[in-house]
Amino acid sequence: MQQNIYDNPEFFSGYYELRKRSDNYNDLLEQPAMRGLLPCLAGKTVLDLGCGFGRNCADFLRRGAKRVVGVDISQKMLDVARRESYGEEIEYINMSMTDIHALNEKFDFVYSSLAFHYIEDFHKLICDIYALLNDGGQLLFSQEHPVVTATKNSEEGGYICNERGEPVSYKFSNYNESGLRVISWFVDGVEKYHRTMGEILTEIADAGFIIEAVCETSPDSEVVKKHPKFKQEYIKPNFLIVRARK
Repeated sequence: MQQNIYDNPEFFSGYYELRKRSDNYNDLLEQPAMRGLLPCLAGKTVLDLGCGFGRNCADFLRRGAKRVVGVDISQKMLDVARRESYGEEIEYINMSMTDIHALNEKFDFVYSSLAFHYIEDFHKLICDIYALLNDGGQLLFSQEHPVVTATKNSEEGGYICNERGEPVSYKFSNYNESGLRVISWFVDGVEKYHRTMGEILTEIADAGFIIEAVCETSPDSEVVKKHPKFKQEYIKPNFLIVRARK
């Protein structure tokens, strides 16, 4: 069963405050790259896995989608979504991504933002998504980059700085050891799963998908100018984004 860490009050409070900050990585690094890979959604049915606050669900409607289904394991996230990102053509469902095989409809487009690294059985997830897509339908997802998820002991990984405290390189370990990683992020005991780049792309291809695009995020110059700390993102990618077609 997928861990439901977002309904932990302490975790949810920390994450909610993070997303309100002007320098959060979602808005400045991951979401611009995701928007650049969105297909035309006019008249399409969309499934958003790990929809969170529902902001992308509302955006899909603005882009012309005729129906959007947002799935999230966290009731706290969905409460915000129903309050802030509602629409007659949006349906929110409290469900783990491990159970999406129970959805009784097909979709033209499946989207997921920074949620797949919480799923243990990636093979099942990708096969479930393939079955839920109409022929020619597309999948677009982001996750933490395997370089970021690799290291088992956080004290053994991270940026290496020069004498002025400026990051100049990044160290990681355990890359070829796939599996559970337990980290501290707002609270202790947050569960994520590491897979190599090869595993991720091969599982997608083996399910029958045609891989259309692979993006390893990097900040643009305007972001770095406004938020100099983002310069460290030139050293290593923070997110992996994949678009594939059935």
